[in-house]
Formats: sequence, structure tokens, C-alpha cells
Amino acid sequence: MFSQAAISFIAFKAIWVPLVAWFFAQLFKVIIHLANEKRLDLSLMYSPGGMPSAHAALMAALATTMGLLYGFDSPFFAISLAVAFIVMYDAAGVRRTVGYQSTMLNKMLDELFKGNKEFTQRLSEIIGHSKWEVFVGAVLGIALALLFTWP
Repeated sequence: MFSQAAISFIAFKAIWVPLVAWFFAQLFKVIIHLANEKRLDLSLMYSPGGMPSAHAALMAALATTMGLLYGFDSPFFAISLAVAFIVMYDAAGVRRTVGYQSTMLNKMLDELFKGNKEFTQRLSEIIGHSKWEVFVGAVLGIALALLFTWP
């Protein structure tokens, strides 16, 4: 009924569980925006930043899945956990700072070049995450990994 490739994909939770976590995090962004703004914005399904962090959800789901599948003392878990911490630090640190800088640069462009049509393009301001958004994304990823991978 199913091809060998389909069975292998279904069995290889280290790929699809993190992707499911990413999808749900992005979907929650749409739902939260709909609840707050009373407007459906499907572009949030592929946008960076916002609540919850899809980066954190994906990486926490990967690390948790690797721990559950191969053991929390395995090199697979250790590597995925290290990369998860780097990605989450980057999302709440470096990328968040870039978002603040984008906001300031946009304000400066508005002031310096009022009415000049050559300077109408704006930088994306929602790039990173707050620590709370990263935490919620990580909890979501861990919860989904436990749900789909627990023995």
C-alpha cells in the first residue's frame, strides 16, 4: 500500500516531528494575529519573528526527538541540543538586535528623506524574537516531540 520511501519517512521522526513543530508554531502566529487584529494574514505562515518562535520549536523538537530516539546520552542528542541553543540564542539575541536596528534605520530614513520616492523601501523590523517567544516556541517543540515520539 505504501512505498518503502513513504514508510521510511514516517518512521524517521527526526525529520517530520521538527517540521510539524515548525508548522504549528507558524500556524499559532496566524491564529494569534487573527485573535488580536480580527484579520487573517496567511503571510505569517512563512514570516520570521513573532509569537511563538518557530526556530525554537523546530530545534527543541529535534533535540527532544533525538534524545527520545537515541538516548539523552547519545552524540545525536548532544549535537542537536548544542545547535538548538545556538539557534535560540541567535533568535533572541542577534536577530532581535537586527530588528531593533531596522526600526531605527527606517525612522532615520523617514526623517532624512521625507517625500523622496527613492527611499520608500523599508527594512523588515520583525526579524528576531523576545526571550518569551523563544521560550514558548521551545516548550511547544518539546511538547510535540513528546507527543509524537514518546515510546
